[in-house]
Amino acid sequence: MRILVTGGCGFIGSEIVRHAIGNGHHVLNIDALTYSANPDNLTGIAGSDFYSFAQINICDAVAVRQAVDDFRPDAVIHAAAESHVDRSIDGPLEFVTTNVSGTAVMLAELEAYWRTLDEECRRNFRFLHISTDEVFGALGPEGMFTEETPYAPNSPYSASKASSDMLVRAWFKTYGFPVLISNCSNNYGAFQFPEKLIPVVILNAIRGHDIPVYGKGENVRDWLHVSDHVSAMFAMLERGRVGETYAVGGGAEVSNIELVQMICTLLDELRPSPSPYAEQIRFVTDRPGHDFRYAIDAGKIERELGWTPEHDFASGLRTTVSWYLNNLDWCQKAVSRVGQADKLARLGVRA
Repeated sequence: MRILVTGGCGFIGSEIVRHAIGNGHHVLNIDALTYSANPDNLTGIAGSDFYSFAQINICDAVAVRQAVDDFRPDAVIHAAAESHVDRSIDGPLEFVTTNVSGTAVMLAELEAYWRTLDEECRRNFRFLHISTDEVFGALGPEGMFTEETPYAPNSPYSASKASSDMLVRAWFKTYGFPVLISNCSNNYGAFQFPEKLIPVVILNAIRGHDIPVYGKGENVRDWLHVSDHVSAMFAMLERGRVGETYAVGGGAEVSNIELVQMICTLLDELRPSPSPYAEQIRFVTDRPGHDFRYAIDAGKIERELGWTPEHDFASGLRTTVSWYLNNLDWCQKAVSRVGQADKLARLGVRA
């Protein structure tokens, strides 16, 4: 296929691009190259004849239209988004602009392009929108999110993603535009920008800094390896029912404090320190509206598309920790980008 990927220099986006190129697809990556986008994520395939890149903001309708007309995709995977909850609390309007307005631009431009295709190409075309389980709000100690769970977002980030999901649904219902939505749990793996929990813990630990944990660390998340998420996306593109939402989870529920302690134990083994890394853990003031628990019931995608995650969390986490330890230059370069060191310090990340 010819696949247009938005946000392809980001954490999830770059995994999509690498997977697509590795499986013989042609890819156009459009990315605005904001703070968390990193072209270094794609050095392994940047010279491929199957890969092309355009620095475009998804809110720029004219630029998007030109790129689409030139590339003429068979499918779109829309991964571009502002995604960090803490940043959304500090600056919510940027999230509304990118996640809501940007998605609306993509839908409008791609729907117009789709209508120019012949009947067979229109029938086979897909627009896959990558969303999050955070749109569903918070769970108590029991239960799991499914595709039928009502939306109840609790942060500016999750509200902006819920809004984008509703736009995608509206384009399907109103215009018949062939969409799919993935609501996934927390992704982890290599190349994740060092503002998210797992890389923050690793980098602060080995540098001898405090390891910040919100509240008492009792909040629970379901962890999904990024490569498993991407394999689910391609199952959706190939076999998913148009207009459907698929909840994608890793089946790995862990509280934040348990996760931090697991990482510290791995670091004690892989990069020994005079004192156990867990001694650096510090509980900090909880963030506003912090959802207690997320958990995904991935039964629908398992039943309908035959998808299941390949990574168990213990081995996936070990591989991830090892990757960061072996790629500290990448981490330092990412943290040191213009204007980011001070912002990350406010989030508890020490360069």
